[in-house]
Amino acid sequence: MAEPFWPATANNVQAISAAEVNHLPIIASYARRLGLVEIVNRLVPVEMDVEPGVIALGMVLDTLSGRSPLYHLEASFEPCDRELLFGEALSPGYFSDDNVGRVLDRIYEAGTQKIFSSVSGAALQRFELSTKHVHFDTTSVNLYGDYLGGEGEDVPFKITHGYSKDRRPDLKQFVLSLLCVGTDVPIVGKLEDGNASDKTLNHRLLSEVSRHMKAHGVERDAFIYIADSAMVTEANLAQAGDGQQFITRLPATYNEHERVILSAIEADRWEEIGRIAQTPATKNRPGAAYRVHEGTVTLYGKAYRAVVVHSSAHDKRRQRRLERELGASLKESKAAAKACESKKFFCQADAEAAGTEMMAQSTAYHQLKINVEERPRYGRGRPKQNAPRTPVAIEYELKAEVIEKTEVLAKRREQAGCFVLLTNVPGEDPGGYSAEMILRTYKEQHGIEKNVGFLKDDQIVNALFLKRPERIEALGLI
Repeated sequence: MAEPFWPATANNVQAISAAEVNHLPIIASYARRLGLVEIVNRLVPVEMDVEPGVIALGMVLDTLSGRSPLYHLEASFEPCDRELLFGEALSPGYFSDDNVGRVLDRIYEAGTQKIFSSVSGAALQRFELSTKHVHFDTTSVNLYGDYLGGEGEDVPFKITHGYSKDRRPDLKQFVLSLLCVGTDVPIVGKLEDGNASDKTLNHRLLSEVSRHMKAHGVERDAFIYIADSAMVTEANLAQAGDGQQFITRLPATYNEHERVILSAIEADRWEEIGRIAQTPATKNRPGAAYRVHEGTVTLYGKAYRAVVVHSSAHDKRRQRRLERELGASLKESKAAAKACESKKFFCQADAEAAGTEMMAQSTAYHQLKINVEERPRYGRGRPKQNAPRTPVAIEYELKAEVIEKTEVLAKRREQAGCFVLLTNVPGEDPGGYSAEMILRTYKEQHGIEKNVGFLKDDQIVNALFLKRPERIEALGLI
C-alpha cells in the first residue's frame, strides 16, 4: 500500500541549508590524523575564549582554498559548513581578525620551530614517511611596501633587499628555507633574513641537521642530505666531513666541472638511463632522456665521486650562452674575412704567406679557408682595336670563406647538455648507490621545488597583508 502524501505546511517543513566545502573536508581529515589542533593547543597557551589550534586549522584551510587576507577570514568562513570542518558549529566571529592576530602573537611567543617540529614528528610517525633522503632548498618571498623596522636587531628575521630569485631587486623580501623528507614533506621550515646566502644557510643547517633528524629518531649515518649547488664551498664540505653523506650539484664555476665533463665526452662510455620523470610527457614537454658517466674530482684536497649526467633536454641557459658565443665567433670571423679580402699583394709568395697566417688565427667555432687569386692590372686608356690586351702588372688577392668547426661545436653542444653531481655516498658497498641511483635520488629534489613553487603562488603567501615580522613568521609556520 502506497505511503500517504502529506502536503507541505508551515508545521512540517524543515529549514535546509547548503554550503560549499569542496576539498576542505579532506584537509580537515588529515589535520585530525596529525592531531594538529591538539598539538597547537598544547604548545600555545592563551587566555582567550578560542582554541589556538582551531584558529590555526582555520588558517590552514583558508590557505589551501586560495588564502584570504586575515581580516577577511571571518567572512570567508561565513558560507562554510563549520561543523563539518571543525567538529562543532562555530560562529564565523570565532575567526575575527582580533582573534587571529592575538593567536599569531601567541604562536610566535611559543616558538614556531617547536610547533613545526611537533607537527612534522606526528607526520613521520602516523604516515610512516621515509627519512632516507633529506632535501634542502630555499626561495625568496617578495613583499610590497616599506616594512619600516623590519631590519632592526630585535626582529626574528630581517625584511630587506637581497638576491631576488624572482628578479625583483626593487622589492624587499625574506627567505624561506625548507628541509623535506619523503621527497616533499617538510620537517623543518624557517624564515630567514632577506639577504641570507644559500651557502651560509647550508653551512648552518649542516651543523644542525643531525640534531633535527635525531629528534625524529634518525641517526646521522642513516640519511643522505640532498641540496643544490650552493652547498659546495670549502667550509660546507668540511662541515659534512666523513660522517654526513650528501648529494649535490657541482657548480660550473669550478675548473673540475669542465674537466670531468670533457673527460666523459672523450671516453664516450655512457650508461643509458632513459626517462626518469614521474609525470607523463607532453607535446610541449617531451621529457628528458638521461645517460651517465662516473668519474672523480678533487676539491680542497679531497676526492669525491662525480656523476656526469647528459640530458637530452639541454640546459636552456647554457644553450643561450652557446648561441651567443657562436654568434660572436661568426661575427669576428666575417670581420677578419672582410679585412683579409681588402688587401692586395704584388708577390704570390707574400699573398700565400699572409693567407696561411690568417688561417692560423681561427676563432673558437669558425676558421677561414683562404685561396690566393690572380688579378691582372691593365694600363689606362682604351686598347687598340683587334690588339691583345696586355696587363701591366699581376696583383694577388685573398678570397676568404668562413667555415664552421662542426666537430668542436658538436662537442661543445654535448658539453652544454651535461651537469655534474657531486657525492660522497659509496658506490661499491652493499648499501651503496650506483651512478643511476645518485641521479634518481637527486631528481627527487623536484618534490621540494614543487613545494617552493606552491608557496610562492600569489594566492598562497606571496601577498602578505602583515607588517610585523613576528606575525609574518607565525603565518609562515601556517
